[in-house]
Amino acid sequence: MIDLRSLSFRYRQDWVLQDISFRIEKGEFIGVIGPNGSGKSTLLKTLCRLLSPQKGEVLVNSTPLKDMKQGEIARKIAVVPQEAYSLFPFRVVEMVLMGRSPYLGHLMFEGSKDLEIAKKAMDWTEILPISERSVDELSGGERKRVFIARALAQEPEVILLDEPTANLDIHHQVDFIDLILSLNRERGLTIVMASHDLNIASEYCDRLILLRGGKIYKIGPPREVITRENIEEVYGCKVWVDENPISKMPRITLLKKGEHSIETLERD
Repeated sequence: MIDLRSLSFRYRQDWVLQDISFRIEKGEFIGVIGPNGSGKSTLLKTLCRLLSPQKGEVLVNSTPLKDMKQGEIARKIAVVPQEAYSLFPFRVVEMVLMGRSPYLGHLMFEGSKDLEIAKKAMDWTEILPISERSVDELSGGERKRVFIARALAQEPEVILLDEPTANLDIHHQVDFIDLILSLNRERGLTIVMASHDLNIASEYCDRLILLRGGKIYKIGPPREVITRENIEEVYGCKVWVDENPISKMPRITLLKKGEHSIETLERD
């Protein structure tokens, strides 16, 4: 569905992304992981043409992204930003209706069809009961759902998520990611999620892309990417990786410096 071919991007002198190539299949849940400055957010921005690469290209359904109009891109790819806030006190329903803008011409207003699509998006994300409240009055978890609903109102094929669980407590983290997973599994949406939370990425994603210094260090299923050797090499810290006893997926535990040696843990 999405092809990245030898993509490279730089803001000034230094390359932030270098020779990135991979393919995202329809209906996949892809996680992009890596330390700060590895290029995760920049990569997401190139996937929706917020940034244009200096080298290489992105293709969506075999069409070069650079040849598509912005409205056409917005009808295929929706973005949920890391910071879910609004500069103005819009009502929830008004914010969600903004997702219909790619389908509206100049000086056109939303019609009954647009409102029905927005209501369905709010129903899916369980925010319909608060549709008349101001976005400013909502909790962090509720605001995240509003921005997901706005993305769904675009009727996209792909949703890009930048650190979706940032600043959420563990209850809202699980609640939010379960929602994303249901959209992926039940509605067939392709999901690309940049995340610092390696355990969430391991539990939910079909494949992971581990970035290091703007390059792909490892790509594959979580069991191939989330290994002690890979994480210690890329993140530069000691970790212990074992198996979640319930899901059987890789699980990462941070180790205090000097508290335990890897040799002791392996022996135990």
